[in-house]
Amino acid sequence: MNRIMFKSKIHRARITQADLYYEGSLTIDQDLMDAADILAYEQVSVVNINNGERFETYVIPGARGGREICLNGAAARKGQVDDEIIIISYTMLPDAEARAYQPTVVLVDKNNDPVSVSSSVVAYTQMPGHN
Repeated sequence: MNRIMFKSKIHRARITQADLYYEGSLTIDQDLMDAADILAYEQVSVVNINNGERFETYVIPGARGGREICLNGAAARKGQVDDEIIIISYTMLPDAEARAYQPTVVLVDKNNDPVSVSSSVVAYTQMPGHN
């Protein structure tokens, strides 16, 4: 049996741009993609913390160091600049491998700069860098 597992996420990224007339997808700074092990054109789920919207799309790389998080095309209707989102990728693993699998969690601050990269998912009452 295979299981679909949480592979990685960029937690509490801020939307920097929304471009309704772009062809479609989610632009992410290449540095953040690398930190979260997300590839160009990989499918992701996006959760908007501010309004509760959830959607799936694919990723395209943004310029390194720009900390861009841009909702493109129809996704631009799902959030606005400065909304906080969680970008989640998944993987399919055989049951035995899934039981020992550890995801990658990239926590970012309000400027989309990485604060930490770990394999822990921790409940926070207040996220570091989000005061």
